[in-house]
This record gives sequence, structure tokens and C-alpha cells, in this order.
Amino acid sequence: MSFLVPNILDVLDILVVAYIIYRIILLVHGSQTYQIVWGLILVVIIYFVAELLNLKLLGSIVRIIRDIWAIALVVLFQPEIRSALIKFGQKPFIRSLFPQKSEYRFTELLNAIRAMSYSRIGGIFVLVEKVGLDDYVVTGEVIDAKISEKLILTIFNKRTALHDGAMVIKDNRIVAAKVILPLTNQTKYVQRYGTRHQAAIGISEQTDAFIIVVSEETGKISTAKNGTMKSNVSIDILTQTLMDEFE
Repeated sequence: MSFLVPNILDVLDILVVAYIIYRIILLVHGSQTYQIVWGLILVVIIYFVAELLNLKLLGSIVRIIRDIWAIALVVLFQPEIRSALIKFGQKPFIRSLFPQKSEYRFTELLNAIRAMSYSRIGGIFVLVEKVGLDDYVVTGEVIDAKISEKLILTIFNKRTALHDGAMVIKDNRIVAAKVILPLTNQTKYVQRYGTRHQAAIGISEQTDAFIIVVSEETGKISTAKNGTMKSNVSIDILTQTLMDEFE
């Protein structure tokens, strides 16, 4: 009976299989396929018992079921498999292997800016690069949410308490809103622009952030970087600038 004594590889094999089964159970727990999983696990157990005890008839029946397992799994667990693959694809390691182009990464933000420009909804976005903005984030309200056009439009709606101030964005997430920024002292900007644009210049002077401003009066889009502002920027130019800045 020495062949029944497991070695290290056998133990590792068992642990890996047990972990896979555990993750599958967690994945489908609470869904309609939960009971089906337990049924399949029971079939697997029966199959190994039949092979171990050399039960030919039972083994042949289970082997017939085994031959259609692959198709059955795809059909029965299509929603769960799709959900698992999506979650797997969102892992930081996987995302680093297949980086998303900036053009698509900023789609929600660009759509929101386009809508704000059309409706003349004022707003200021601070896109963090290498230098952190923790000292400024604490002056606002922490959001920590994925970038969403609807969320951005809601935050900058005049009827909300968060519309006044800047939105800080980092790694494709909204970090905070209603953030207070330092104003520039450059005379040429102070005389020409209002508080929102002066704040954009001010924060660009102190950090390497890329700032986007939507004018409440005209709906025009401006950008600020390294203490310099570009006015009347189109969506197409803004898209290309974001790609160049964050690729």
C-alpha cells in the first residue's frame, strides 16, 4: 500500500485543486448555479471512487458524463465565467501587461467635459501625475470612485454642495471633490481670469499636475501645465493632449 502514501507533489496537487474548487464555490455562491456546482463535485468524487475501486460499469457511466463536461460547464456557467474573466482582467498585474490607451481611459472624463462645455457648467479637474496632492486633497471631500460621466456632472451641478472647488483625479479614479487650490500671483492671469482659472494656474505652478478648466460663463475649455495656460481648447485637441501627457 506504499503507493497510497502521498509525496510533496501529491499534496501540492491536492491543495491546488482544493483552492480551485473553493474559488469556484465562492464565485457561484448565491447564484442559481450553486447547487449545480455541488452536483458536479459529487460526480467528480464518484468518478475517482469508481476508478480507485475499479468499478467498471459505474466508471463507464461517469466517463460518458465526463466527455460532455467541457460543453456543459461553458453553457451552465457562462455568466459566472464571463464575470470571473472580467475580474481577472482587472487585476493590476494583467492591466500592466495590456495597458489601456489614454484615448479610451479618459472617455468618461472627456464626455463629461464635452457636456459641461455645451451646457456651460463650470468645473476644474486636476489630473495627478508624479507629484502627489495629499496636502490639497484634505481640504475637500474624499470621493474615491471610478471616473463616470454621470458622477462628474452630478458633482459639478450647481445644486450640489460639492460643485464649488476642484476635482482631483488619479489613476483613472476620482480622488476628491470640492478641493481648495492655491491661486496664482502672475499678473497677466490675475487680470484676465477668474478664481477658477487662477487656481488652475496656481496648482500647476506648484506641482506637475495637468489641469482642465471649463468656463461657466463661456463654456470654453482651458488647460494648465507648469504655470502656463492654454485657452479655447477643443475636445479633439484635449483628447490628443491627454494621450500625449499620460501615455
